[in-house]
Amino acid sequence: MITAIHTLVYADDADTARAFFRDVLAWPCVDSRGGWLIFKSGPSELGVHPTSGDHAGEAWSTPQRHEITLMCDDIAGTVAELTAKGVRFTREIRDDGFGMTTSMLVPGAGEMMLYEPKHPTAYDL
Repeated sequence: MITAIHTLVYADDADTARAFFRDVLAWPCVDSRGGWLIFKSGPSELGVHPTSGDHAGEAWSTPQRHEITLMCDDIAGTVAELTAKGVRFTREIRDDGFGMTTSMLVPGAGEMMLYEPKHPTAYDL
């Protein structure tokens, strides 16, 4: 039986990215060996998206890929809290239909979406 999802973030500077999750987001972690931290990330859910479709009469497509997004209950409050901790956001909060979204920089690892979902969530089932 599957017991959890192990998410991977590939970072050009893994130590800096690990410090962000440990020190800024304050996620509990274990040191699996010599500084190789594994974080408890809290409840999770998994969505499967199509790679092509039609929206408002326009065809679209995207390559197969996997994406990590972080969820919150109050995006404005979370952005304010993280900004106070020095987190840089690369764009303003916007309504993307499925939720209110923004993008933040994870030091050493690039951008990651943060969103407040408008859809029913599965992580609390």
